[in-house]
Amino acid sequence: MIPIPHPLLSLKSPPKTLFAQGDLSLLQAPKKIAIVGTRKPNPYTKLLTHNLSELIAKSGGVVVSGGALGVDIIAHLGAMPRTIMFSPSSLDSPYPKTNASIIKQIYEKALALSEYENNPSPKPYHFLERNRLVIALSDIVIIPQADLGSGSMESAKIALSLNKPIYVLPHRLGESEGTNSLLQDKKAQAIYNLQEWIKEHFGTLFCPQDDEILSFCYNPVGFEVAYQKFGDKLYEYEVEGKIKIENGRIYVC
Repeated sequence: MIPIPHPLLSLKSPPKTLFAQGDLSLLQAPKKIAIVGTRKPNPYTKLLTHNLSELIAKSGGVVVSGGALGVDIIAHLGAMPRTIMFSPSSLDSPYPKTNASIIKQIYEKALALSEYENNPSPKPYHFLERNRLVIALSDIVIIPQADLGSGSMESAKIALSLNKPIYVLPHRLGESEGTNSLLQDKKAQAIYNLQEWIKEHFGTLFCPQDDEILSFCYNPVGFEVAYQKFGDKLYEYEVEGKIKIENGRIYVC
């Protein structure tokens, strides 16, 4: 059991207890970013969530999420070891079990927290209780993809009630209707360029491995645009597993 972090005390119903496993120094990070979203992200969301989480961690931030399938666990992996997971279950019962191996990594390398001492099988309301802690601990909330009426949209409501700024990824019409509605209602801002967003919030501009090609492609770009600049070198990077060329666009792996 650990002392309740000050940001959680701002909640109407702060946790009475908090159990921890891992690196408690992560709680002292000057900037903590919540990344939460759908359990069924599309390929675009998967790649950008991972890349953004990695950038946040490399820039000195900490990514906070809930360990769930989809966006949550991708965010944890991208930021490892600079990530904090709030569990809807007690820490002796990793949940969901499909993520148990990754959650074990979080226990060993990062930080896991839970307000439950004995809760092996979380009920639906436990997920909402967990979500309030994820949002309250964080300075900024990012929702890469979410449907209307989803748990992620409930998290958005919590963020708005706590005056936490919300950011989302831009999506096409008919996709991620929850985050698109937040944009339409001016309750969230869009992230159009990952590195510019990092520079704005962390004052740094991280270039992967100081590599011109990876830096250029870190925001998914059109293949033709990149090919005009770098030529056949792109195919070498694809073979080496550094980038992925898909549907006429390039993504950093």
